[in-house]
Amino acid sequence: MAEILEIIMVVSFGASWPLNVMKSWRTRSTQGKSLSFLVLIFTGYLCGIIGKLMVSAPNWFVLFFYMLNMCMVGLDLLLYVRNYRLDQAN
Repeated sequence: MAEILEIIMVVSFGASWPLNVMKSWRTRSTQGKSLSFLVLIFTGYLCGIIGKLMVSAPNWFVLFFYMLNMCMVGLDLLLYVRNYRLDQAN
């Protein structure tokens, strides 16, 4: 039951990242974004993945969603860098 609840938590939390990435892509601006928040979330997912891998029998289904969410946050970080440069050019 604990793993099912963890999956629900990770999927629910991760559902917002694609929308966030699309917003970053469309607005081409860093307004409303926090680099420290993105780095903190990325680090949290990285630690969660490492923690799952340290378990003797990791649940690969949960691990997949951690990795998917980390990729989305990583993409948002890359877009932040792009948008920061665009903001500086304007």
